[in-house]
Amino acid sequence: MFALQTACRMDLFEIAKARGIQTEFLDGQGHRRVTDEAALKIVLESLPPQAPGGLIGQPVVVRAGQPARATLLPGAKLPTNWKITAGQKVIAKNVAPGRVIVLPEGLSLGVYRLEVTDAASTTEDVPLIVAPARAFGGDFDRCWLLAVQLYGVRSRRNWGIGDFTDLQGLIELAHRLGADGVGLNPLHALFDDRPGDCSPYSPNSRLFLNALYIDVEKLPEFRLDPETKTALTRVRAFDVVDYVAVAGLKWQALRAGFAAFKAHATPAQQQDFDQFRDERGPLLSRFACFEALRHEFEGPWWEWPPEWRQPDDAACADLRTGARGAEIEFVEFVQWTADRQLGAASDLAKTLGMRVGLYLDVAVGVQSDGFDAWNEQVAISRHLGVGAPPDPLNTAGQSWGLAGFNASGLERQSFAPFAEMLRASMRHAGAIRLDHVLGLKRLYLVPHGFGAADGVYVQMPFEALLAVTAQESVANRCVVIGEDLGTVPEGFRAQMADWGIWSYLVMMFEREDNGSFRGIDHYWTNALITFNTHDLSTYAGWRGFHDLKVKRALGIDPGESDEARWHALAMLDDVLRHHEIDGHDLYSVARFLARTKSRLLAISLEDLLGIIDQPNIPGTIHEHPNWRQRISVSLEQIGSAIDVDALRAATSERSRAAN
Repeated sequence: MFALQTACRMDLFEIAKARGIQTEFLDGQGHRRVTDEAALKIVLESLPPQAPGGLIGQPVVVRAGQPARATLLPGAKLPTNWKITAGQKVIAKNVAPGRVIVLPEGLSLGVYRLEVTDAASTTEDVPLIVAPARAFGGDFDRCWLLAVQLYGVRSRRNWGIGDFTDLQGLIELAHRLGADGVGLNPLHALFDDRPGDCSPYSPNSRLFLNALYIDVEKLPEFRLDPETKTALTRVRAFDVVDYVAVAGLKWQALRAGFAAFKAHATPAQQQDFDQFRDERGPLLSRFACFEALRHEFEGPWWEWPPEWRQPDDAACADLRTGARGAEIEFVEFVQWTADRQLGAASDLAKTLGMRVGLYLDVAVGVQSDGFDAWNEQVAISRHLGVGAPPDPLNTAGQSWGLAGFNASGLERQSFAPFAEMLRASMRHAGAIRLDHVLGLKRLYLVPHGFGAADGVYVQMPFEALLAVTAQESVANRCVVIGEDLGTVPEGFRAQMADWGIWSYLVMMFEREDNGSFRGIDHYWTNALITFNTHDLSTYAGWRGFHDLKVKRALGIDPGESDEARWHALAMLDDVLRHHEIDGHDLYSVARFLARTKSRLLAISLEDLLGIIDQPNIPGTIHEHPNWRQRISVSLEQIGSAIDVDALRAATSERSRAAN
């Protein structure tokens, strides 16, 4: 942990206040919360110390079309010398006689460092972000997406888990239905030796892909032996994904594919592999080394031999020349294979003329013993878990146990770790969703070992993070949607919208105080709308009270009575009738949402198939098959299992045929 830089005599709460840590707040139930002192001490020790300074005090954002200025704090002694650097190169320098530093116009988009020294020889060095005016806005009007949990897709040919070839089939299906893309659960790399730890929102790394989505039958010189064929018959028949069995079969096939590649790769294949390694650079090399090391050493990375407790590119280069070299190259081969298969799916969507293509989800954090936390130990706080304070839906609060970014670490690193995460997520996507986007303004952090109610709000450099997001969005031509559900600070959505980051509107939550659903005109333009989410009941389950029954059977307070549900159903009927929509089936709801001005609409495959069980029940681990349920209908039969005519009619206003 980082040692406290301030004398112990100073009150912990005063230190916290000076560092932008909110230790007292009202939770979502209106209760006043004050952080436990022992928990606060851990928080302060876990965050890197703030850089000395006090001349500017925060990152400087220069936005296209606006004056390039930086304002000095009142304590700065005038005049001040300033310079802008990019690496070791000085871009510009001058003397500012007053409190406003006039920066040069025409700086290229990017992140620089602004160093300021005042007349008292106090020096401060802060990031200078030159950003586009707004994030990429998309080159489409209104369209809709098919939302799918990829792991749950069943097909005749997959290995008991949905894969990237199934994704191509889903893209073709969505295209036939008039959709402009397919939305997926996070595809982040998980731990291959913890196949039971299958939540896509608890990744090993957000920078790389989950190898279990690879279609191994497309590997070089693939051969299906009788033993594997027999095992596949078993895993294909399961109603849940048997991650242990699937992982065993797929990793065996991947190793065989790597051996075949090493023996018989064509010049074109080898060139493409080398190109991928060049594209991903040292990051891929470090990931491959980390994977090789964690399979050799027991325990988390902070218990490894001292020389491997933090990344070292020179040491990784040496590692490649030794006995571990083949294993490192194997990890790179697996990531190359996954990347190219996902890229092929994205290319197919473009070929079919789909205006969004892939809409990918990005988890809010990473596991503390995973690659990202090892690779970036300053900007990611492994001792603190991201969560949420108590609210009406989760009365005890939430601690997701995921390590997240911290402000001072990101500023020290010129926001490079955050930009890398966005770049990796946008690599093959036309749109991404940032889970818990509220974390860009403030993160609710809970020290490990404490309950969710003992967390603190830590302020984040919101405008700087929005600026970096806009940079990557424009560079990758990728729409960014922020999952802005929950207790939202005043002005948050307006500032997010000003930067071109879209909102995420869930019809289940868009209701007035009396329970009535808001009308079509309520939904604003730059937003993705949907009836529900993976953490909520499916439409069929909601209408049939299935979610309430399951939660009560598990001893969980559903937060809603049967009477309240009957009232909600009546309110839904009212809003549909008010907009002259007969019926209250899923297609009636889809017709309602399709008529809003919101530019993206997501309809889940589970809802189209009338499935009653939701993919995930928050607050459960083993009590419910979270992230393991397989779709009951095979990919080849989905087209005949849904009412295609009703779906096309409901979405006709925003399908490609109508544009």
